[in-house]
Amino acid sequence: MSIQRYPIGLQDFSEVITRGCVYVDKTYFVHQLITTHKYYFLSRPRRFGKSLLISTFEYLFRNKKELFEGLYIYDKWDFEEYPIIRISFSDIGYRTSNLTDVINKRLDEIAGRYDLTLNESEIDKQLRELIHVLYKKFNQKVVILIDEYDKPLIDYLDKEDLHKAIENRNILKSFYSVLKDADLYLKIVFITGVSKFSQVSIFSDLNNLNDISIQESYNEICGISQEELEANFPKELEKFIK
Repeated sequence: MSIQRYPIGLQDFSEVITRGCVYVDKTYFVHQLITTHKYYFLSRPRRFGKSLLISTFEYLFRNKKELFEGLYIYDKWDFEEYPIIRISFSDIGYRTSNLTDVINKRLDEIAGRYDLTLNESEIDKQLRELIHVLYKKFNQKVVILIDEYDKPLIDYLDKEDLHKAIENRNILKSFYSVLKDADLYLKIVFITGVSKFSQVSIFSDLNNLNDISIQESYNEICGISQEELEANFPKELEKFIK
């Protein structure tokens, strides 16, 4: 039996595909999302495929059509490139630096990737400026991808660190508050996390945020269902059944 290459620990969609690893096709759900609504929140446990899903969105909107050959969405989406603001709070470095500073640095890095320089220094104004200049430069709406939005809160929920969680909550509230007024300039906003915290602005200010976490139609957007297991790993199942 030829052994398939498994993407263990891989969270980058391009790497999974180009290395020839087995990929359980989730692009049906991606297509549903990008064609039906604009603002989404998805809550799932850690190590459940959220980051790979975010990466799939990124390569789709970067117009990397060749990576999607053979997948559901390949001939169902008009591929074109959109400017992207992607932030993963799982690796942004807020534990060794102030959260405001690392968000500021990340926004500057994104701007630099598009050969842009930001003039604002406060993170809410900086995010607003970045959205506007990207929209203006590319004449395309901006894609916002936020992974593990709640990690700067969850990491400080111990009693002795709770003050830090409250401080980070206020920072994030200011940061996310920009998104509602930027609606005209946004193509899609997709936010993932482990928990749904109140008073962080994305749920209070973005009252049109579609929480798909427990929607039955998106039950299988992450993880592997029984049907997917049988379809993608028949030889492995046959070996273990024997």
